[in-house]
Amino acid sequence: MSQIENQPLLQPYQKGALELNNRLVMAPMTRSRSNNPENAPTELNAEYYAQRASAGLIISEGTPVSPQGVGYINIPGIYSEAQVEGWKGVTNAVHEKGGKIYAQLWHVGRMSHPDFHNGALPVAPSAINPNDQAFSAEGFKPTVTPRALETAEIKGIVADFQKAAINAIEAGFDGVEIHSSNGYLFHQFFSRCSNQRTDEYGGTIENRARFFFEVLDAVKEVIDLNRVGVRLNPSMHEQFGITVDEETAPTFEYIVKRLNDYDLAYLHLTEASPKVAELPYAIKEIAKHFRPLYNGTLIINGGFTQETGNKVLEDGFADLVAYGRPFIANPDLVERFAENAELNAPDYNTFYSNTAEVGYTDYPTLAEVSAV
Repeated sequence: MSQIENQPLLQPYQKGALELNNRLVMAPMTRSRSNNPENAPTELNAEYYAQRASAGLIISEGTPVSPQGVGYINIPGIYSEAQVEGWKGVTNAVHEKGGKIYAQLWHVGRMSHPDFHNGALPVAPSAINPNDQAFSAEGFKPTVTPRALETAEIKGIVADFQKAAINAIEAGFDGVEIHSSNGYLFHQFFSRCSNQRTDEYGGTIENRARFFFEVLDAVKEVIDLNRVGVRLNPSMHEQFGITVDEETAPTFEYIVKRLNDYDLAYLHLTEASPKVAELPYAIKEIAKHFRPLYNGTLIINGGFTQETGNKVLEDGFADLVAYGRPFIANPDLVERFAENAELNAPDYNTFYSNTAEVGYTDYPTLAEVSAV
């Protein structure tokens, strides 16, 4: 940018319930730092999020809506009283710094392991093994063939998401994001490779999206939809057992177009990976493709730099840009962009760790580096 202070990323954004100081969003990132019997957030988690409160919006790490939805160790949930109390400490710390934070509501479905369920099988739309790895207390273990959900059970999971939304607001979150992405339960229902049901939740595109919209309809009964975001990954391929096929693009186009009937806070999309470059039916440029189809606020995620983030906003393909790893290593990422300063490099070895502060709250700010 010729004028650093005129960067689109640093401009405020206001639409509906979103009143943001800038257009940088801290992406939801699993960090596995809630290592306690309750899987509740702690003061350490509050410090981590508060350090990054200058982001226009923080989206929390995925927080399971029920014990059944858990699939990673040391993840803070949002289904118990202790967890809600722990999250209150996080949201208070962020708000004291002038920040905004949404809770990402999560159910991993088949991307779990019997270790998390006293030996019981994880659940999924169909009994199909994703043939991936689950992150357990004993390290990574191969996934197993899950148990297909009974039709009647799905209503219970809808209720879990509704209750989690209530809990999130009680915990002080400014809103919630439905994690319907990245090969987890909703994505498993969307995809033909993981959903071979013959009831009203399988077969047609409309049926495979039914569960997702039932959750949105349940959530809107308890909180305003303008405080609800949705995350989708339309071209994820060969990850977590999900593969793109000829119906993938039409499925996500149907979902996104239908979302125009909901007054959401935002739609959060992930750009396509290089894995789909040679697939003729895969969408290669996600923001560019879906911008004309969606009327609301659009967040785009996926390896953006300062330069490319400003460019996608200048081009009008998104309203906000989500950053993941840069926010891990740079709690003051907004300030660094404003100063056009060098970024700390992330330490990948400490992304998911029981080392508490190491690689979590000990990355220096620009001011701390300058003071040395």
